[in-house]
Amino acid sequence: MSRRTRRSPWSLLLALLTLSAVAAACGSDSSSGDTGTTATQAGAGTTEAAADTAKPLEGTLRLGYFPNVTHAPAIVGVQGGYFTKALGPGVDLQLTTFNSGTEVIEALFSGAIDASFIGPNPAINGFAKSDGEALRIVAGTTSGGASLVVRDGIDTAADLKGTTLASPSLGNTQDVALRAWLKEQGLSADTEGGGDVSIRPQENADTLTTFLDGTIDGAWVPEPWATRLILEGKGHTLVDEKTLWDGGQFVTTHLIVSTKYLDEHPDLVEGLLGGLVDSLDEIKADPDAARTETNDGIEAITGKRLKDETIAGAWKNLTFTYDPIATSLEGSKDDAVAVGLLEPVDLDGIYDLGPLNKVLAARGLPTLSS
Repeated sequence: MSRRTRRSPWSLLLALLTLSAVAAACGSDSSSGDTGTTATQAGAGTTEAAADTAKPLEGTLRLGYFPNVTHAPAIVGVQGGYFTKALGPGVDLQLTTFNSGTEVIEALFSGAIDASFIGPNPAINGFAKSDGEALRIVAGTTSGGASLVVRDGIDTAADLKGTTLASPSLGNTQDVALRAWLKEQGLSADTEGGGDVSIRPQENADTLTTFLDGTIDGAWVPEPWATRLILEGKGHTLVDEKTLWDGGQFVTTHLIVSTKYLDEHPDLVEGLLGGLVDSLDEIKADPDAARTETNDGIEAITGKRLKDETIAGAWKNLTFTYDPIATSLEGSKDDAVAVGLLEPVDLDGIYDLGPLNKVLAARGLPTLSS
């Protein structure tokens, strides 16, 4: 049985006086100053912030991506469950796959999706058409992985005069790059297929077929199609696009979000970005496993698996990063304007890296600027 020390009335009175003095010094509710009130409010705010951070995410996120190796971080994020885990069980993640950036922008404009992985030029077009209102780029994904592959006998730009080259679609990222490069070489190419070089925008699968049968002489395409033209079509690389950019880095794929969705659900966007960073960590830590996961994802969507040598050849030409490489986006815009596929547009405001920087800061990683 415990024993309590009995205290005299005088000692109790002394204790009360001491407590009163301490309260006055610290600032009580009745104090004429506001120091105590401010401290209490600050403490409450910190507690609320901590509670918000711990609060499970809730809502719906409709995400788009392509079954392409250039979208590997998105595919790994889906296949490896990184997006689902980062968002938590309270978020309904709805996935949609696309074949072109034009389809993505149409879906975003119609409200059918909230976010998507996409190439730079379609994102620029969507930003321009909406007067800068519809979308924001919130992270990078992939750099590199685009080349001009040509048939035997073409070894210089001059050899291209009178040839037919393909691109994925009119005004897409590789189409703009091809037209801009030809212009720099003094070769003309109009949007109707005329000029010194005839450009034929078509599906990448059709490009492989027409290259094999000799209908076209080459194509400026993203991976894995560039590697397939080399391995299956016996072509060779005339221009590796990375040689045209400072440091060899240029954006191939990045992540865009509807501006409205970003304003209304910044927490879900941060969750998505957390999953993306986890996916990129997996790619860096175990590239072989990530490459297999990417091929699994492509097969699940298209029903066809890339040959091991194809995806291995494509993979080595790609760099996966959350850095959006903003300087290259400005260059892509300038190229599109120069070849007459885009009216001059100010890209100020197209980036919102705030959510990504919060994710990076929380992990002790360097933040980015646009």
